[in-house]
Amino acid sequence: MSKEIAKDLLSIEAVMFRPEEPFIWASGIKSPIYCDNRLTLTAPEVRTRIENALAQKVREKFPSCQVLMGTSTAGIAHAAIVGHILNLPMGYVRSGAKDHGRKNRIEGKLNTGDKVVVVEDLISTAGSVLEVVEVLRDAGADVLGVVSIFTYGMKKGLERLSEANVTNYSLTYLDEIAKAAAEQGYIPETDIARVLKFRDDPTDDSWIGGSAE
Repeated sequence: MSKEIAKDLLSIEAVMFRPEEPFIWASGIKSPIYCDNRLTLTAPEVRTRIENALAQKVREKFPSCQVLMGTSTAGIAHAAIVGHILNLPMGYVRSGAKDHGRKNRIEGKLNTGDKVVVVEDLISTAGSVLEVVEVLRDAGADVLGVVSIFTYGMKKGLERLSEANVTNYSLTYLDEIAKAAAEQGYIPETDIARVLKFRDDPTDDSWIGGSAE
């Protein structure tokens, strides 16, 4: 499944590789890869496979799940679709509290002790998803874990998840996507090592020169 999802993301250009002309993240880090999983929502066949795969992850890994919570904003649609498939309640956590009305941070009904799975589109350094987990825990939820479409597998992200005692299950990972990209001709085989070098240390941009040494 991981390989097929990787191919799907590449085919709709939800994941793009550009090691010779790196993308610039908001943090200023130069990246050979850009991921926009919102594009999966506009590709019905890919969307169906992804949402069914996410639903299956929840069934297999978190069978006691009672509520799905999406991350704002990219995880909201996925949480809604997976909630429909599993016939589960869903809501989402805002990036900040509203300044009007009830000033909610959490949208949707959540009871103390509810067993919650967070739905995220992608994880890099894990800061955003862990903020959502913290908000839910503070509200009294029992957060079982996270399901996501794609994870970079960065050391910082993995360490943060471990320290927060949060388990994430992704449909596909950077290793699989880089391999599929080479097999499909999106990047030359030699670029796999360059991409993975970025993953291992995003602050070291020596891979840009064309070498993974």
